[in-house]
Amino acid sequence: MDDSSDSTATPLRATVWTTTQLDQLATEKRVVEIYEILNGVSPRTRSLMLELWKERHLEYLMDGLMRLSPSHQVLDANRPWLCYWILHSITLLGGNIGSDVEDRIINFLSRCQDKNGGYCGGPGQLPHLATTYAAVNTLLTLGSEKAFSSINRDTLYGFLLKRKDPSGSYRMHDGGEMDVRACYTVLSVASCLNLLDEKLVDNVGNYILSCQTYEGGIAGEPGSEAHGGYTFCGLAAMILIDEVNKLDLPRLIDWVAFRQGVECGFQGRTNKLVDGCYSFWQGGIFAFIQKIIPIVDQQSESLYATKSAKDINLCSNKHEGQLSNIGMTFISKQTDCDPLFQSIALQQYIILCSQVLEGGFKDKPGKSRDYYHSCYCLSGLSVCQYSWVKDIGCLPLPNAVLGPFSNLLESTHPLHNIVLNKYFKAYEFFSRSSLQH
Repeated sequence: MDDSSDSTATPLRATVWTTTQLDQLATEKRVVEIYEILNGVSPRTRSLMLELWKERHLEYLMDGLMRLSPSHQVLDANRPWLCYWILHSITLLGGNIGSDVEDRIINFLSRCQDKNGGYCGGPGQLPHLATTYAAVNTLLTLGSEKAFSSINRDTLYGFLLKRKDPSGSYRMHDGGEMDVRACYTVLSVASCLNLLDEKLVDNVGNYILSCQTYEGGIAGEPGSEAHGGYTFCGLAAMILIDEVNKLDLPRLIDWVAFRQGVECGFQGRTNKLVDGCYSFWQGGIFAFIQKIIPIVDQQSESLYATKSAKDINLCSNKHEGQLSNIGMTFISKQTDCDPLFQSIALQQYIILCSQVLEGGFKDKPGKSRDYYHSCYCLSGLSVCQYSWVKDIGCLPLPNAVLGPFSNLLESTHPLHNIVLNKYFKAYEFFSRSSLQH
């Protein structure tokens, strides 16, 4: 009997792949090919492959600081960001820019400072919270009193307060969008400049709490999808206002931990491709978790108790009237646990798959280098290298640094992403300052 006439036979169906699945398979293939080369070479060649080409990166970054190609015209409204991405990368690498270049940066950002407060994307443009964060971080990274003194703190405080919405969130600019990113930029800037007070903090924690999703991560706004960048911003903001205990931290950790994929790097959202920039946006979250693990443990224990975790005051020390001190208190706290992600694996992805040997870093194999990914790949690499360090100021052991120990970068403050010695200078300077209003 001919089997083809059997009406009960199940028809064969061709596998249909989505675009995302095909992109994922192609990315995995490129990454596996790179890792296979590493596994098949001599120890000497392996060491060379894992080397961070600092001089080439510094040359690429310095060239960008002095002159950008015409293709960067699309970033005209993001010029303070370009200053920050490039300068922070140079500082992480241990480079110096010289006093003339420093003066040029200060003068340029002074022209971006709006007379009514805040910083614009370029001279004469609209003041915006994102470019205010970038400009302030740039000036703090310069680390000189001239840079610090160029910031008009009184008008800046007024600009921040005017962006506040009754919901507790902030608008990125006059009439602009509200999201968790806006909350973080306000709190980070205000904390670094000793401006953080109860008016700025009021109801922000409840807004961020409303953005935590069923997955455990944090969305940009209520009802949206959990996202690595917004989860970083939301968790950092809650730490800065000492309300981190309001979040469901065990669920948040689960979500972030599962964003590190087979490529060894991080994806930004569920079912998305790996991206080098999330080395910091996701990897930096674990630097937070290491400092607040006692709160996480108490929340986990309370799941089996009669009282809800959100009804328990888990913060060991409230900073009443000293909100701007939390950033220093946080970074000075001893790390209470080992990293909860694969730090060596992430370093491997950054060095082998994101590093461009001509200088700079890229998203993933097959992409091009840029200053944004250079900044956040290096920031993530710094977080990885110092993730096993228990006390502030200590250097990591050689086995915590993938490749030669010369790969070691400067340590960055994970809440603000400012190199630590620059943050300390700024903290000391602005601790002596007070508002005039």
